[in-house]
Amino acid sequence: MALAGGVAAGASGPPTRIVSTAPSVTEMLFALGLGDRVVGVSTFCNYPEQAKAIAKVGTFLRPDLETILALKPHLVILHNNPVPLAERLEKLGVRALELEHDSVAGIFEALHEVGAATGRAGQAAALAAGLDRRLKTLRERAAKLPARRIMFVVGRNPGSLDGIVAVGRASYLNEIIEIAGGQNIFRDSVAPYPSVSLEEILARNPEVIVDMGDMAQTVGVTDDHKRM
Repeated sequence: MALAGGVAAGASGPPTRIVSTAPSVTEMLFALGLGDRVVGVSTFCNYPEQAKAIAKVGTFLRPDLETILALKPHLVILHNNPVPLAERLEKLGVRALELEHDSVAGIFEALHEVGAATGRAGQAAALAAGLDRRLKTLRERAAKLPARRIMFVVGRNPGSLDGIVAVGRASYLNEIIEIAGGQNIFRDSVAPYPSVSLEEILARNPEVIVDMGDMAQTVGVTDDHKRM
């Protein structure tokens, strides 16, 4: 975690104008009861429903600095990525919180960091405790069931089955699959999100395919594809 802007979190009171550049961050903010303080979200933030009506500030990898600054945020929360946005915001005197939540443990840590930076530490602790209980229950239930071979699709060309990107061992989504009692068919991949072919998918013979794909839509997927 890094807090930019030369001001400690909460030094001038809890922020009332917050910008989120990732869907996961937006969901955290709403879960902490901060939805009314969110003035900007990423292009792909569509949950909860209220997020759809909030000003868009670009994507995770291509945030729009001009739009962000026009919203006059007190705090900008970022998912750590190659774009040096936090440094640029710091030079402009804007507080920025960079999160690294590429594992289940990292997600819990990020939740606490967001809570601390927004004056909702107590709510974050309670939310984390509730999530931990739910994960424990899920693990216990999954342990009683036979494991199924899972393929998790996180990307593909819109309206087609080309350019498929799956989940590998290094992704936190692989942890989610295992917690739910599944066996990731691409867990042997060293890449967190490997590009895969239809032939390779068929060879690995998944029993279940979870498709986030084109924003979780299955446009262009025929009945034959569903039976493969």
